[in-house]
Amino acid sequence: MTTRQAALIPAFVMMGLSASLPTTAMAQAESVTLEQAVAKLAALQAQLEAVQAEVAALRAQGVAKAPASQQQAAAPADPIKVSWKGAPEISSKGWSFKPRGRLQFDAANLSHPAGIADSGLGFTNEVRRAYLGVQGTMPGGFGYRVDIDFAPSSPEFQEAYIDYTRGRTTITVGQHNGFQGLEELTSDVNTSFMERAAFTDAFGFERRIGISAQYRGKALLLQGGVFTDNIADLSDDANSSYGFDGRIVFAPKMGGTQLHLGASAHYRDADAVGTGTRYRQRPQVHTTDVRFLATPALPVTGETNYGVELAAISGPFHAAAEMHWMNVSLAGAADPTFFGGYVEGGWLITGESRGYKDGAFDRIKPANPVSDGGIGAIALSLRYDHLDLSDAGIVGGRQQGYLASLIWKPTDYVLFALNGGRLVFEDAAVAGTGGDRDYSATMVGVRSQIDF
Repeated sequence: MTTRQAALIPAFVMMGLSASLPTTAMAQAESVTLEQAVAKLAALQAQLEAVQAEVAALRAQGVAKAPASQQQAAAPADPIKVSWKGAPEISSKGWSFKPRGRLQFDAANLSHPAGIADSGLGFTNEVRRAYLGVQGTMPGGFGYRVDIDFAPSSPEFQEAYIDYTRGRTTITVGQHNGFQGLEELTSDVNTSFMERAAFTDAFGFERRIGISAQYRGKALLLQGGVFTDNIADLSDDANSSYGFDGRIVFAPKMGGTQLHLGASAHYRDADAVGTGTRYRQRPQVHTTDVRFLATPALPVTGETNYGVELAAISGPFHAAAEMHWMNVSLAGAADPTFFGGYVEGGWLITGESRGYKDGAFDRIKPANPVSDGGIGAIALSLRYDHLDLSDAGIVGGRQQGYLASLIWKPTDYVLFALNGGRLVFEDAAVAGTGGDRDYSATMVGVRSQIDF
């Protein structure tokens, strides 16, 4: 309201009062009845309402004529929203920012096969992972994520990428996982065992720098990408390796059952980094550096591998199985094909269902968390794990693992795990009493985990 507009109100009020209230002389000349006074006050009220309407009209007209910059300044700003998804997520105008991380403490005991003395046997413990990172979105469909693991002696990049999503398609550039299979693509905070199936590490699955595309349909998932090598390995100027990954998943729901059928294919040109490559694996716990399975150093020039995946989730039960074959191209030698796979079944004793999203297992969410006075979620899983690193004259050994896992999740973001099992080896890389390479070992491991 302008100064001129504000001045109109008292002026009209005074005019009304002058017209309606008699002077002293007139009061002496004639009397005013009560009905006349009420009528004059009603007229005065009507005049005031007319003035208010005129002022409102003038104000609206003035705002419409104001410069666009002033109108924008007058408009209320978009609010900053803060939500909670294990950690605070701040969002406004298409931007979002969320800190993320995880901390895993592991301890394990590995039995001593007869005749083998190694400091990695017996009791061992470590900080398995200590991630800190951020993720978020930007206007236009862009997103980002960075995770750094501080558990190794030198911090290492895990995820480090930007992506663009339009509709059901996402394009990702930077360091991220390829599309090796169900077990590898399930986050380590959501796996049913402390360590993934033996073949995933033995075959060198890891995050690498590359560009990939994913199409997420209602029941169909298509994934493919071109990758070079891990950030840590690219400091060597001679490293010019590259590879291709492709995966297809059909994941329909039949009634209350989530099905998963997948297949993947991979090719990698090892180039100069293939000299002296070894395929090897720890005994289902990471706290030790002992490898009962290991090939000699091989002159690898390339790798061609493929895998198949099956899984189902029905109420509190789940089942999963994978098989993976890796054909290794060697310079001047016959090409071996190594094999790995597992079969697993699990039961959430407390009645929840195992999570599933985008072709991988997802978080278990307790129906009655400890924070609400409940007992959280309890899961029991059994697994048979197989790895064969012997073929075409290459002897890396064979392993059969009979494993059990008990997991307690008091809340969505806290987990305690107890793993145990018996590992049976043939042609092991480490010789026991009298050169014996066929023996067994028992492992027990525990984990405490928090993530956000």
